[in-house]
Amino acid sequence: MSQKVLLNAKEINIILHRLACQLIEDHPDFENTVIIGIQPRGVFLADRIIKLLQEEFNIKNIPYGHLDITFYRDDFRRSDKPLEANKTKIDFIVEDKKVIFIDDVLYTGRSIRAALTAIQSFGRPKEIELLTLIDRRFSRHLPIQPDYNGRQVDAINDEKVKVHWKDIHGEDAVYLLPKENNTAISGKQKKE
Repeated sequence: MSQKVLLNAKEINIILHRLACQLIEDHPDFENTVIIGIQPRGVFLADRIIKLLQEEFNIKNIPYGHLDITFYRDDFRRSDKPLEANKTKIDFIVEDKKVIFIDDVLYTGRSIRAALTAIQSFGRPKEIELLTLIDRRFSRHLPIQPDYNGRQVDAINDEKVKVHWKDIHGEDAVYLLPKENNTAISGKQKKE
């Protein structure tokens, strides 16, 4: 079985515009709202959403940060190799703010659980929402669901969903890879 294209560049563009519009409907001025991309891959999606909100919808000054969850994960001690943390960049207060977490793929829910714990270091948010590009809805280990979702995917556990971004991989695309082919994908390869 070879890789399957779940979303092409045109479909991703349409989804990103829809997600941006949904955010604007619920947060018209973003006055008490902050956006946080979850490291590492959620930041790529968050960057694109922020760019759309600023350039196409003229919404400026949205507090935007990156959150590293490496050492908040419940499985971080189970790796055979040392973990490399990503960078957290949050230069604003989240106390009593509406926080929108952004991640590319919602799979087991463990990354979001880690993000919920990690964000407490920056204050107590009034409310937390989740935006994802892909929701693997039948793979959840925890009762976590997205508030904003690009597309739901029914994939068996051995399959992998891989998101490519033009500025990193040379193309905008989402692939479904079978287990034996999880590392072989077309397009540019860069370390993530």
